[in-house]
Amino acid sequence: MQPQTTAPALSHCGWGLDALRATIRRDPLVWIAVLALAMIYIFTASRYDIFRNELYFIVCGRHPAFGYADLPPLVPLIAAASQLFGINVFLLRLPAVIAALALIPITAEFARTLGGGKAAAWMAAVAVAIAPGLLALSSTLGPSALEPLGWTLCAWLFARGILRDQRTPVLWAGVVAGITFQAKYGIAIWVVGLAIGIVATAARRILAWRKLWWGVVAAIVIGAPSLIWQQLHGWPFLATIHYATEHRNLTGSPIRFEIGQILAMNWLMAPLWITGVIAPMVSERLKPARFLSIAFVFATAAIIYSHGKSYYLMPAYPTMFAVGAVASEDLGRVLRAAWFIAALIMTLPLLPVMLPILDPATLGRYLERTHLRPRPVEVEGIGAPLTQLFSDERGWREMEKQVAQVYHSLPPEDRSHAAIMAQDYGEAAAIDVYGREDGLPPALCAQLQYYLWGPRGYDGSVIIHVNGDPDRWSEVCAESKVVGGFGVPYAMPYENGPIILCRGLRRPLPEIWDHFKRMH
Repeated sequence: MQPQTTAPALSHCGWGLDALRATIRRDPLVWIAVLALAMIYIFTASRYDIFRNELYFIVCGRHPAFGYADLPPLVPLIAAASQLFGINVFLLRLPAVIAALALIPITAEFARTLGGGKAAAWMAAVAVAIAPGLLALSSTLGPSALEPLGWTLCAWLFARGILRDQRTPVLWAGVVAGITFQAKYGIAIWVVGLAIGIVATAARRILAWRKLWWGVVAAIVIGAPSLIWQQLHGWPFLATIHYATEHRNLTGSPIRFEIGQILAMNWLMAPLWITGVIAPMVSERLKPARFLSIAFVFATAAIIYSHGKSYYLMPAYPTMFAVGAVASEDLGRVLRAAWFIAALIMTLPLLPVMLPILDPATLGRYLERTHLRPRPVEVEGIGAPLTQLFSDERGWREMEKQVAQVYHSLPPEDRSHAAIMAQDYGEAAAIDVYGREDGLPPALCAQLQYYLWGPRGYDGSVIIHVNGDPDRWSEVCAESKVVGGFGVPYAMPYENGPIILCRGLRRPLPEIWDHFKRMH
């Protein structure tokens, strides 16, 4: 395969306005897709409130560390930094939006690296832009929002190195892998798949390149601090993964998993990514990209075997879109246009399901009438009035206000040593994020990272417990009573419960803290 020279003319001072204009003129459809998606994200990014996990990431990031119980440090640190000047939902989600927008031209350039021309570039870019699953990943800030960009960059850099016989890109692939690893450990599956693909094909010649091994060293050095943190804390991440794969994730059978993938990526785009998997195996032109297909097959098998959630594989699809676009470039212009217009039309009804375009009441009616409600990917998602994502963006401020009312109603002598304890990390994080304005102390919770922070010096003489079982607390407290409640329409059903005031925990809280432990 002969590589194309695709870089636009550069000014003597590097990438300037002339270079940008040349790039836009070369691939106008790519940049139209970027602009359209940017407008959608700007309109929707802050329509709903902060998602449960985003609240948790903010709180974790306010306690800087090399790792946390269930995730690496990058996303929490970004989340906390975005809120330094006050609560701002748009700024919180801006990094996810930037990653989603950057993915579009990078995937187009990936197709060009594989030997594609203008048509392959826009096909790959538009496929990424209209994939419902990728849109959903980017609607909130989380580790999964950064994965598509990280996985695609890593694969693209390897492809540049292998196809163009350039050493430096493979070094940068290691840097990207290390940084992405600090966002989410799932990149390890993709890197192993790429390694298997490289060893199994003619691409193995890069094993003799010194810069490849410098890239490996870079990935290890960048990723090591989080692994060291996990080791020092007894590998809590492995406990969370074991519980999820055994009791939480709703992966289903391999056939059901694949059907879900086809629907999540827009079923009219399935021929494109399936072609991307198969074409390198049968086409001499795409034979140098065979290692990418092997990586995708390995990642698919690994995620299915480990009972991973359906969205764990989504970061691999931009790579397959790029390969498939090159293989499909010879289709006639009219056929290509008709195909992608139909795919775009297919995505439009799904936009309100993936992005917060409609208000909750309207969305609830829309889901009922269209039967487009996504299948839950985990047990906790069963019974969501909206989607699990949107339902978990509701009720947190109202819950915090109810807790603050109870806290400030206590006599000063009780309030000075009253602990606020929540049933789950979402409630605790909401109290910590929104409770600053109301003067609430840091919340306690025995789930995930909150468990590792411990009881924070509270003895349990006065506890305000959020969403507990009144009967259970009456057994462990000298005196307990329900003093309030919380819950709003369209929130998750289990985020509707009592607020309990416990006086005189029968045993000191530090002694029984381990009984509350939940690493899931």
